[in-house]
Amino acid sequence: MPETPTQAPHSPVRDDASLAANEDLDRQPDGVPHSVVGMTFGFSVILALLVAFMFAFGNTVSRVMAVAIVIVAIPVLVKALNRRSESSRDHLHPSR
Repeated sequence: MPETPTQAPHSPVRDDASLAANEDLDRQPDGVPHSVVGMTFGFSVILALLVAFMFAFGNTVSRVMAVAIVIVAIPVLVKALNRRSESSRDHLHPSR
């Protein structure tokens, strides 16, 4: 006859009683807000489509403008999303 365990297994993943002092299950594990990751993806796709269409269907002026957009928009996009990420990041519970 197999022995019964003396302690019940911690089956539920969310057991606040068994958390360590520095653990928080509500934080986003990578430290980067997931809304910023989603916005980065969305803006990058829209920017890539805009530049691709300008190159494919435009004349010389629109191609030059497409290059200008890439030169200006990418650093601005990265800086704005980095700023939003820093303001939304959980500094109280940083990722391990």
